[in-house]
Amino acid sequence: MQTKRLYSPNQIKDILERHGFNFSKALGQNFLIDGNIVRKISIAAGVDKNTNVLEIGPGVGTLTEELALNAKRVVAVEMDERLKPILEETLSGFENIKVIFSDVLKLDLKEIIEREFDGERISVVANLPYYVTTPILEMLFENDLPIDLITVMVQKEVALRMTAKPGSKDYSSLSIFIRFYSEPKIEFKVPNTVFMPKPKVDSAVVKMELNKKYDVNRELFFKIVKAAFSKRRKTIINALSSYEDLNVQKDDIRELLTLADIDENRRAEDLSIEEYLNLTKLLDMSLKLGFQGKKRLC
Repeated sequence: MQTKRLYSPNQIKDILERHGFNFSKALGQNFLIDGNIVRKISIAAGVDKNTNVLEIGPGVGTLTEELALNAKRVVAVEMDERLKPILEETLSGFENIKVIFSDVLKLDLKEIIEREFDGERISVVANLPYYVTTPILEMLFENDLPIDLITVMVQKEVALRMTAKPGSKDYSSLSIFIRFYSEPKIEFKVPNTVFMPKPKVDSAVVKMELNKKYDVNRELFFKIVKAAFSKRRKTIINALSSYEDLNVQKDDIRELLTLADIDENRRAEDLSIEEYLNLTKLLDMSLKLGFQGKKRLC
């Protein structure tokens, strides 16, 4: 049975130097080198011998190793092929790890999950650079993948927006997007000192349980949310009625807001996801009926 080698920061530095590895700013590379944080992430993700894990961005493999020690199987996707000899060294001896070198956004994850995990449900664990956080989450949420849990480490400011509630300064379209698909929670914050090289900002680990399936026109829902937050300083009636892609007249918006029991002078950040869902259902029905009056909607 493989045992943990407990690479120290100095050992990781020596490995990187021996392989002539230089960090890429373009890829947002900041490798996690703290064993305590690695263990906390694995615990937060609930990884045990029955867990199949898809890891995105293994870096030098410190978290990958911890996951493999506890999980049934780990498949890691790494974009930077320069890390191949390094990961071959740091992950040697593990029979339950496979590393795929590719851009995860270009992969057919359904096919990979079917092939590598026999179609069983999985947990996703990732250390996500800021520039690619939203695209990767969109891919994971919107492609009907057999995922039960997503545990990600992101910049602290992003984590606050992901988990923000109505009325807070961090509440945004991202907050609503995350809550549409999951129940998010910040597990713990991570100081910048546990990375190599050290980033300028701190991070946080966010856990998202995927247990929500809303029966609503998803495309229209996100169009309404985008319209509302595109002009978040405006009242909700002005933001929605002036958004060209929504293409709904102000009087019709007013009628819908009244039916939804939403004060037209409120702003985007004041509305809960339930209010956006209700508004979507009313607008969807109205569009199908051609706005033929309140009686048809009641």
